[in-house]
Amino acid sequence: MNKKSNFLEAAEGFDWALLAVTLFTAVFGVVSIYSATRSMETMSNVYVQGASLVIGLAVLTAAALFDYEQLTVLVPYIYCASVLTLILVLIPGIGYADNWGARSWIRFNSAIGFQPAEIAKIGFIITFACHLERSEEKINKPLTLLGLVLHLGILVGLIMLQPDAGSSMVFAFIFFCMIFVANLSYKYILPVLAAGIMSLPVIYFFVLSPYQKDRIDVFFNPESQPLAGGYNVIQSKIAVGSGMLTGKGFLRGTQNQMKLLPTKHTDFIYSVISEEWGFIGSVFIILLLFFIIYRCFRTAENTGTPFGKYICTGIGAMFLFHTVENIGMCIGLTPVTGIPLPLVSYGGTSLITNLAAIGLVLSVYLHSNNSMFSNY
Repeated sequence: MNKKSNFLEAAEGFDWALLAVTLFTAVFGVVSIYSATRSMETMSNVYVQGASLVIGLAVLTAAALFDYEQLTVLVPYIYCASVLTLILVLIPGIGYADNWGARSWIRFNSAIGFQPAEIAKIGFIITFACHLERSEEKINKPLTLLGLVLHLGILVGLIMLQPDAGSSMVFAFIFFCMIFVANLSYKYILPVLAAGIMSLPVIYFFVLSPYQKDRIDVFFNPESQPLAGGYNVIQSKIAVGSGMLTGKGFLRGTQNQMKLLPTKHTDFIYSVISEEWGFIGSVFIILLLFFIIYRCFRTAENTGTPFGKYICTGIGAMFLFHTVENIGMCIGLTPVTGIPLPLVSYGGTSLITNLAAIGLVLSVYLHSNNSMFSNY
């Protein structure tokens, strides 16, 4: 009887809604990848994503049942491992370039590999959450703030050497969301925002590489390069618009099946969904993702520990940036950066990382709301 009551207590303290929506979204992603790659006459992408989903669910379960508070003793090792993998990917023969020339992969063979930057996102969230917890009472002191900036800067600096501007922006957004929740004074926030805005012309002319400038130019006027840089965005907008209200039907998207839509199983998976399932389907996937984001932030608000609050805030910020940026670039509202749609876009490392992140949120929820686990 006691074991039964303990089981029921554990079940009541688990965020089943977050788990169910996460699983449904991930499975829907595999189905969408099947449609997007059907014209390629190969099932390899579906098999890889399916296998990654199984592995990711195992990682999610382990992370959810593990007491997240115990991660504090592992923080130095997690941060060092993140830095080390980001260094290794820069070494020729170990790191391999993606289709856009960024050296962002470590591969064991042609089929198996991982992206250190994706894993480093979780490492950064965990280690920075611990750093914030220990510094929150003196966060507005210049030396403390400098230490927090260096925590971010080392990782972002290594990522920019790949170069991977998209991932760098994700890290920066996570950083600002977490320190905002930590009650950083507006005397720092407002000047930084002003300086950031004023520095945009300098960054454009003196920091960005030619292909990065080209992406920004295409963002403002994709029709200027209809067969070059603007082709992806133009085809994506056609796919999204042609879906209309209810879509053309599963496996019936013309832009998709006629191979007119590029990188359709990765960057532009949302365009495939919009074409096949229409406005209703595209709004539905947005609602699923924003429900996940909402649960992350809600768990952050309700948890009793600063460490848990910062972890959930960082994960919610990561999902939020990925979702807005990916959907935005598919409909022409943001520049194309190669940021995947969480849980949906093809990518084993991304899927496993996202599921691990949800596992951490579930751990915070479980151990904050369940007396059976809170004593361990």
